[in-house]
Amino acid sequence: MPVKIRLQRHGKKGKPFYWIVAADARAKRDGKYLEKIGTYDPNMNPAVIDLDVDKAVTWLQNGAQPTDTAKAILSYKGALLKNHLAGGVRKGALTEEQAEAKFTAWLEEKGGKVTAKEEGLTKSQADAKAKALAAEKAVNEARIEAAKPVVEEVVEEVVAEVEAAPETIDEAAAKAAE
Repeated sequence: MPVKIRLQRHGKKGKPFYWIVAADARAKRDGKYLEKIGTYDPNMNPAVIDLDVDKAVTWLQNGAQPTDTAKAILSYKGALLKNHLAGGVRKGALTEEQAEAKFTAWLEEKGGKVTAKEEGLTKSQADAKAKALAAEKAVNEARIEAAKPVVEEVVEEVVAEVEAAPETIDEAAAKAAE
């Protein structure tokens, strides 16, 4: 029975969410699977991948073939590297401790890259918000400046009417009676 490590689509239309599974190659895409290895959410930036590396390595050592997308995900999370290092341990090129040290060093380096990308994204979002706020302030100031002459004319007209108006109600009534 040929086994594939592949993605099984879940989620709603336009919002995909994938399970990373080990499944019989003859099974349907979203059909029966042997074991769920992890999840992949491409809707986030950066994409959220939750993978049980040890299960993936076990399946790879048992002969499971990953699809192209699953291979990229396994490589990104280090499952292929761990499988490679395990092969070196079996052949006697490395000890278990050396392999584990190489893998943890790689994980730390990869974690640093991911956090740098996340920080870059949050910084770019903050810069975009600041630019939008500055542009909005400029537009509001331009509107205020454009409205000043109109407001001044209206104020002058109202002041002229008030000055031309009679001083008291009695004088107004007297003028109206005349």
